[in-house]
Amino acid sequence: MENSEHKALRYFSPKKSKTFVVITAFFSLLAIVGFALYGLPFFYDFYIKEFGWSRATVTSGNALGKLMVAPLFGFIAGWIIDRYGPKKMLIAGALMTGAALVGLGSMNSTGLFYLSYIFVAMGYVFGGPLPCQVLISRWFTKNRGKAMGIAYLGIGTGGFLVPLIAAGLINNFGWRTALFLLAALIVLIAVPLATFVKDSPSKIQTTVKAEPAVPVKDILKKPWFYMLAFGSMCSIAAVGGINQHLKLYLLDFDFSQNQAARIISLVLLMSLAGRVLMGWLADIFPRKYVMILIYLIVGGSIPLLLLPDFPGRIYIFAVIFGIGLGGDYMIIPLMAGDLFGVRTLGRVMGIILVADGIAEASMPMLVGAIRDSAGNYIPGFIVLIGVALTGAVIISFLPRYSKATD
Repeated sequence: MENSEHKALRYFSPKKSKTFVVITAFFSLLAIVGFALYGLPFFYDFYIKEFGWSRATVTSGNALGKLMVAPLFGFIAGWIIDRYGPKKMLIAGALMTGAALVGLGSMNSTGLFYLSYIFVAMGYVFGGPLPCQVLISRWFTKNRGKAMGIAYLGIGTGGFLVPLIAAGLINNFGWRTALFLLAALIVLIAVPLATFVKDSPSKIQTTVKAEPAVPVKDILKKPWFYMLAFGSMCSIAAVGGINQHLKLYLLDFDFSQNQAARIISLVLLMSLAGRVLMGWLADIFPRKYVMILIYLIVGGSIPLLLLPDFPGRIYIFAVIFGIGLGGDYMIIPLMAGDLFGVRTLGRVMGIILVADGIAEASMPMLVGAIRDSAGNYIPGFIVLIGVALTGAVIISFLPRYSKATD
């Protein structure tokens, strides 16, 4: 007797199946990345007020979780996806992320704080960009950039919504209950769709050409693997440093909770436009140049936070940085697919996401420590500018590849 998954998918045409894949990836990224990655920093100031923690401490949970989980599970997750498919990973990641937010809402000490962030990191590795990238890459060859761009709109949509949702929940129920309710939303949004998604189109119909798998040991011998890894680390570090501290920066300038929520939402709203734009450009121009453009946008937006205040300064920053943010995470798997092929994408991105996760986690803690020492964000943000521009320089040495035409 057919199970519910096969009954549901039996009636899907290849086109409808592809649409369902993109929808599933969209909502998984919305919940696991958009709500968690961009929502949790909105609670940092409440940790500071209630527990007396420093900025370095409130950002250290994300750092510790990523540093512990990424090296241990990043490559394993990629191997599991390549061998067994992304479906079960998406479900597990959503449940882990929901459990993490319940832990953060219950905490009264740094012990549970750090344990919860370990589950945040595991949810991100097992249910975030990696399985979604592999899922889409298996289903799409032509127009893969557009499909990835649409799916990654989920991150921007979740990031746009979560500050507004969190602010409303906090005002009505307090920050702890707000975290419990966000945990429930994550599970309800991500799990049902992932239950019915199909790992690959092989049993339905596919026009994807057979592609020989490249052994990982051969990939690790190629210099451009390390260029892609270190270049992406730089830009992800800069993005993470801003995202984790943006609300605290705004509170330093006496923005209210609701004002900060609106500005953070504007950043993520513009990231929606950035994802569509960069996904479209990635299907037209060599992805190397699109990647460099994204990194220059990220590095070029941060100086606006250092200028003397003038009308609209924060909003101009939010628009420019948001566009760069929109393409930042999305362009990496597209470039990796060009360089190493789709069949080994899970293992390649498993390694690269480990490196990117370490950069994304450690840089905000460094910026927090610099802010605690200097009393302002100027030196920390100057570091982020240099790091982002370094990433653009490294990527400029990658081979030039035209858009996929197969």
